[in-house]
Amino acid sequence: MDHIDQIKQATIAGNMPQVLELTDLALNAGVDPEEVIQQGFIPAMEVVGDKFAAGKIYVPEMLLAARAMKAALDKVKPLLVGKEIKTLGKAVIGTVQGDMHDIGKNLVAMMLEGSGFEVIDLGVDALPDEFIDAVRDHQPDLIGLSALLTTTMNSMEETIQKLVAAGLRVGVKVLVGGAPVSRQFADEIGADGYAANAGEAVKLAKKLLGSNLSMDG
Repeated sequence: MDHIDQIKQATIAGNMPQVLELTDLALNAGVDPEEVIQQGFIPAMEVVGDKFAAGKIYVPEMLLAARAMKAALDKVKPLLVGKEIKTLGKAVIGTVQGDMHDIGKNLVAMMLEGSGFEVIDLGVDALPDEFIDAVRDHQPDLIGLSALLTTTMNSMEETIQKLVAAGLRVGVKVLVGGAPVSRQFADEIGADGYAANAGEAVKLAKKLLGSNLSMDG
């Protein structure tokens, strides 16, 4: 098994010390940092997402894999300075105003990053205007709005309304998620899609941006 395959398997297993060690070994052996990402981390996170969707692993295992990948990615990225990295798109993500929950949002952000997206994370309690500013500053392809409290769901609608009022809604896809959120609610507030978990969020993001045209519904 070569360095890339070992990195992939260790990432799927969520073994952070091993992933970091294997990443160092690969880089020291002259493996291209971009190859580590494109052939190691990204396929690993696809496997993790598929396993989660099939009920073979659960949130804790997915979180371990995502954290291992993120730690190694932070090690590899500085080596890519000056190189144009191929990405699937750019995403701005945050937990909406009044909501301080971040585990689900963090998992989606890490899974998106591990799947080849550039991610701008606004953190928690993000005001609608912060999303508007981020769209102006970063010109993302996708916005992810997360809420875990029913009382903060209205902020999702307000954010979308402000995007429309600012003339920024066209050209950016809005994805919503969180425990109290439903597909029906997403439709009612004018979002482009709803995902029940991080694995679904990545698949839907790819579908919305047309990066996987063969993907079913």
